[in-house]
Amino acid sequence: MDSSAKPTFICVTPVKDEAWILERFLRCASVWADHIVIADQQSRDATREIARQFERVRLIDNPIPRYDEAGRQKLLLEAARKLPLVAETNKRLIMALDADEALTGNFLRSPEWMTVQNAGPGSVICFNWVNIRPNFRSGWIPEVDLPLGYMDDGAEHQGTVLHNWRVPTPAGAPRIVCHDIKILHYQYSDWQRMKSKHRWYQCFERITNQQKSAIDIFRQYHHMYAVPDKQVANIDPKWFQIYSDMGIDMTSVTKQTSYYWDVQIADWLNEHGAEKFAQLDIWQVDYEAVFMAAHDVGPAQSLQDPRTPEQRETIAWLRKTQAVAAVDTAVQAHEVKLKEAGW
Repeated sequence: MDSSAKPTFICVTPVKDEAWILERFLRCASVWADHIVIADQQSRDATREIARQFERVRLIDNPIPRYDEAGRQKLLLEAARKLPLVAETNKRLIMALDADEALTGNFLRSPEWMTVQNAGPGSVICFNWVNIRPNFRSGWIPEVDLPLGYMDDGAEHQGTVLHNWRVPTPAGAPRIVCHDIKILHYQYSDWQRMKSKHRWYQCFERITNQQKSAIDIFRQYHHMYAVPDKQVANIDPKWFQIYSDMGIDMTSVTKQTSYYWDVQIADWLNEHGAEKFAQLDIWQVDYEAVFMAAHDVGPAQSLQDPRTPEQRETIAWLRKTQAVAAVDTAVQAHEVKLKEAGW
């Protein structure tokens, strides 16, 4: 391939308290990215200090006080488009990765990487996730083509507050779907951290999307307990090798003992009342203790588990049936009745 066709590679990443994994992410991204834009949303750990250690990082502030994926992606794209081009072409390829992600290490030797670099303006680049399990030897690959790259043509990003695509996806835009190159996804490598994040997601949905049923919230945020066998895969050593050869540890994460998501949940319980969240599967945490540790004062009201025996029984049934909910008609029929009863 003619090297003059190489675009300027820009990685854009939102962060908040990502010190647990940020150094590895930045070392991996620095292998291919000319610029790395980090938008920090008031981190309270060493995130900013770590980011400043990398020459290619452009650290910007995300001043949005609330969770807003569309807002932060707009900030990132605007910052990326202001950066100087370093390649001989005027092409700018924007890759939107989270701090717990990395390109599989086979990307440099894959013909797909040439295809990506030669993409025309307005092309959307899609990848599959490899969700890495805590043993770092296996994972699962959902059958979803995630639009994570964009050969920039200045198109606006049309997004939503939660679970939107990270790059522009204009109607009719050309798509390049990579299957050889994938995205290593470390969210599930620390199971306890993941569970805290998914508790937070459930509460956020309850507050911001009140039309969504408790059943649907449960099913969506417990999907990791119902992985189809056909999606399970062993980790290919080639996915780690290029990084491991550079001395980057790809098979461990820094474990945490507390999570800012649980502090946010405790604040929401104090603000809205525990009863609002009684139908959610979040009650494995002593939120009063979390609240007092974070604020050095007691909450204004009880944050203890408010569930009735019937609510506990229903959540236990949801857990028991998670693995078959998508295919078992009896389970689906019972879900309809539960929704009619207010679930």
